[in-house]
Amino acid sequence: MKQKKSFSGNISRRGFLGLAAAGLAGAMMPGTAGAARRGEEIATLLDIESCINCGQCVQACREVNGHKYPEPEKPFPEMFPARVKTEDWSEKRDISDRLTPYNWLYIQTSRGHYNGRDFEIHIPRRCLHCQNPPCANLCPWGAAVRETNGIVRINDRICLGGGKCRDVCPWLIPQRQTGVGMYLDLMPRFAGNGVMYKCDRCYDRIALGKIPACIEVCPMQLQTIGPRESILRQARELAQDLDGYIYGDVENGGTNTFYVSPVPFEVLSDNIVKGPGRPHLEYVENTMARSELLTAALITAPLAGAAAGLLSLKAKKKS
Repeated sequence: MKQKKSFSGNISRRGFLGLAAAGLAGAMMPGTAGAARRGEEIATLLDIESCINCGQCVQACREVNGHKYPEPEKPFPEMFPARVKTEDWSEKRDISDRLTPYNWLYIQTSRGHYNGRDFEIHIPRRCLHCQNPPCANLCPWGAAVRETNGIVRINDRICLGGGKCRDVCPWLIPQRQTGVGMYLDLMPRFAGNGVMYKCDRCYDRIALGKIPACIEVCPMQLQTIGPRESILRQARELAQDLDGYIYGDVENGGTNTFYVSPVPFEVLSDNIVKGPGRPHLEYVENTMARSELLTAALITAPLAGAAAGLLSLKAKKKS
């Protein structure tokens, strides 16, 4: 691999991507020439070396999606068995240094030394929206779904908060809030424990031809959104110009989020705070290629579909 001259990247490429971000944003609008076709898989490219950790994306995410946040009923039902613990973030809504049911995006910072230079790189972290997501494939209630445009989201009207989605997510992305959701109307002591929450890629804005809030407000225009094939091609071109690296194109069989960095992601991952709500940046094999998960998905899918139908009907009756 060639010696990197700096971590500033290729300015002309950066300038192109900045313009491309605006152009592709326009292309998402209905009726515009070159618009992404309805249902076409979309992806985002994040040029993470450009992130200045201003936090505007985090704030915009909160403001735009705040109406989706949980409002739990207290006191919480006592769970059985007793080892099932409640997860309550309702009194910690201002936490912004990790993922929570009230914070679907946060900035993760990696500081270290690589290739003879010190680095400090900020990484916006959220759900990567996998192409073959185990959360959607293995949710026993059919609450987690992958839409035709590649957005993976959790239906809070039928989620029972069992946490299977978090258990099978390679990055442990979804987070639970107790005291909300369908389980309160079923068997509060036995059926689940709330609702799971994560980035839904501003699906409602996308449906209106808009772009996600985090992309719209970024002063550095470090994110580009558009048809997956086009975005992946741009990610590879940028990585080549930087003599850098891509994360998300093959991880977990491929995602619809591509990070491009001048520093290897295993190096970045070694220098970040990891743990609950703070995902890693290590390589992830295709989890759905495992025989036991494939078998589980075949069994789960029809049951989850039936469960989703029943729960949706109950949710409609309640409303």
